[in-house]
Amino acid sequence: MRLYHAPASPFVRKVMVLAHETGQAAAIVPVAAGGNPVDPGSMPLAQNPLGKIPCLEREGLPSLYDSRVICRYIDSLAGGRHYPAGERGWQALTLEATADGICDAAVLARYEVAVRPEGLRWPDWTEGQWAKVARSLDAVEARWMAHLAGPVDIGHIALACALGYLDLRFPDRAWRTGRPALAAWAGAFAERPSMRATAPQV
Repeated sequence: MRLYHAPASPFVRKVMVLAHETGQAAAIVPVAAGGNPVDPGSMPLAQNPLGKIPCLEREGLPSLYDSRVICRYIDSLAGGRHYPAGERGWQALTLEATADGICDAAVLARYEVAVRPEGLRWPDWTEGQWAKVARSLDAVEARWMAHLAGPVDIGHIALACALGYLDLRFPDRAWRTGRPALAAWAGAFAERPSMRATAPQV
């Protein structure tokens, strides 16, 4: 399998953390890709018409894209244990969606600085994106710590990668302030071998 990736992408990292957790990292060959909505650059447009990463190329089969789709596929190859059944499964998927939403907002805020010309930047837009992040983090602190204390599932992995991206791109935002339980959980989870192996090198 070939995974189109960029080292800083939290969505790519989510896929690779799961690959490490399921013992499949060695079966995935990374292929560098980069670009943005203004300039697709080297994004795998033939494999993913949306021009986004991650995108998983499979020999003899159609490519898969969107981290949620790829993670479901990779986990299915290992027995599907990171997607629990019943109510816990719905909670895991909702936590994953929350974490992915944090990443979506953070990436848009990053584009505002990294891609948009300085004279066209809109601070209110950036703050609006960060408000989504802050609300989501507050919700996790208030509602999700019991789930995070349980067996590792896709929700744990997605959230850890989202928090890692905030540390990478927005250290000045100090997301840990006022969220001691989440901060402690993130610190412990970051020590897992899968997280250490996928720490972005940028």
